[in-house]
Amino acid sequence: MTKRAMLSKDHPCRSCDVSAEALCRALDVRTLADFRNQGRQLHLAGGQALFHQGDPADCVFSLTSGAVKLYTILPDGRRQIVAFLFPGDFLGFETGPSHGLSAEAIGETRLCRVLTQRFEWYADRHPALADARYRRAAAELAVAQDKMVMLGRKTAAERMAGFLSDIQRRAGFRGRDGAWLVPLPMSRGDIADYLGLTKETVSRELTHLRQAKIIRPLSRTLLEILDQRRLGAAH
Repeated sequence: MTKRAMLSKDHPCRSCDVSAEALCRALDVRTLADFRNQGRQLHLAGGQALFHQGDPADCVFSLTSGAVKLYTILPDGRRQIVAFLFPGDFLGFETGPSHGLSAEAIGETRLCRVLTQRFEWYADRHPALADARYRRAAAELAVAQDKMVMLGRKTAAERMAGFLSDIQRRAGFRGRDGAWLVPLPMSRGDIADYLGLTKETVSRELTHLRQAKIIRPLSRTLLEILDQRRLGAAH
């Protein structure tokens, strides 16, 4: 019997779509039930802020559906998107008392919110949760290092191919025919801000990948990977 099946029928975590990926999966059933009672479910509309840069970092969040972008505003007023988050991601941890970035929902988004102090209380008493948080932080550091290389050395074509491969790895899913489908809920402007490109360059590189029969757009927010090998080789 799975951990989710062992929860009571009315427990919110029983119907959670990211129970296998969320940080709280490290907890046993009894502790998970108690941990969930400490939290609150949030529903954000697209464009709605979860928190702003400089706000008190008094809560952490588990993303259960939708997507979130993390960004900062530079001194000259320009925006730099630092990360896109998807179901299963955890956010809100800070090294200081306030948030260093802003977080905004991309489309309809749902999250679970827990007070930071309560999370720390559980992490102190449950080593598996503390270890899961450490592993997640290490993975995020590796992603940040990869992005530094991307912005410093890679061409526009390499950046776009790498971006699509990353989204496929984190949020992609198989279609009915077994093909890989990649959601792109963010705008072309958001992708441009993240990759350090212009919107025109983003559109041009996506067109090149389509013409090369590496990807096939299915809608404004969903594309199909036609050639996995060539996409991987492109970055």
